[in-house]
Amino acid sequence: MLELHNGNFFGETNQRLDLDGITLTKTVYTHDYVDWHFHENAYFTFLLHGGLVETDNKNTFRCGPGELLFHYWQEAHCNIKPPEFTQGFHVEISKSWFDRLQLSNHAFEGSFQVKDPAIVIGFYNMVREASLYDTASNLAIESLLINALARLTKIYDKPIDLKPIWVKKLKAILHDEPFEKHSLSALAARLDIHPIHLSRDFKKHFHSSLGDYIRRIKIQNSIVLLQDKTLNLTEIAFACSFADQSHFLRCFKYYTGIKPSVYRKSILS
Repeated sequence: MLELHNGNFFGETNQRLDLDGITLTKTVYTHDYVDWHFHENAYFTFLLHGGLVETDNKNTFRCGPGELLFHYWQEAHCNIKPPEFTQGFHVEISKSWFDRLQLSNHAFEGSFQVKDPAIVIGFYNMVREASLYDTASNLAIESLLINALARLTKIYDKPIDLKPIWVKKLKAILHDEPFEKHSLSALAARLDIHPIHLSRDFKKHFHSSLGDYIRRIKIQNSIVLLQDKTLNLTEIAFACSFADQSHFLRCFKYYTGIKPSVYRKSILS
C-alpha cells in the first residue's frame, strides 16, 4: 500500500507552507479515484470547493465545501472525486510537533468528521492566514491549531457511545436544519427529554451555549456562500436566516474578528 510523505497529496498543490512541524497545503484534486493509501503524519482535510467521498476501514464520509475530516497517521483510506472542481486545504502535523507541545496524539486516533462549528470556523481562519501570510501568520496558525485540538480533546475525551442518545440526535437536527427557527420546547419534544434537561446539559456535551452553537453553524454556512461571487451580502444574510444584513455583519465580525467583505476578499485571493 502506498505511503504519502509530508506535504504530498494526489493532485496539483498550489500552496505549501512549512511551519516547524506543521505543513499546510492547498491542493486541487485531479484524480477521479485514489486507491488505498496512508499518510506519514496525522492531518486534517478541509474541503474548500467541490465534493469528495472518502472511505476508511470503518466509515464512508461524503463531504462538501466547508466540511472537515481528521486522519490519524498511517490510517488507510481511499477517495472518490465527483466530476467537478475540487480543492482541499490540508493541515499536516508531525509526531515531533505533538511531542514538543506535550500533546498526546493518541487522543486523536482513527478517522472522523469534525462537526463542531467553532473548530470549522477556526480552519477557515487558518485558510485566511495562509492566504495573507505575513510575519504574524505562523503564530496565528499554530494558535488556531492548538485551540482546535484542545477543543477536540474535550469533545472526544470519552467514547462516543457513553453520551446520551439525544446528543447525537440533536447534533444531526442542528446541522441538517441550520436555518430553522428552533425553540427549546420543540427541540426537547423531538428529543423526548425535558427542556430543563436540554438547557442544563447542552454545554456539558457541546462545550458551547445553544445560541452560540447555532450562530456558529450559520456563520459556517455563510462562509461557504461567500465564495459564490454572484451573491451579495444581503442575499447571503437571508439565505443563512439572519434577520437582516446588519445582524449578519455583527455576528460575522463577532465570531471571526473581521467583516464578511474582508473575509470574502481574503478567501478568494
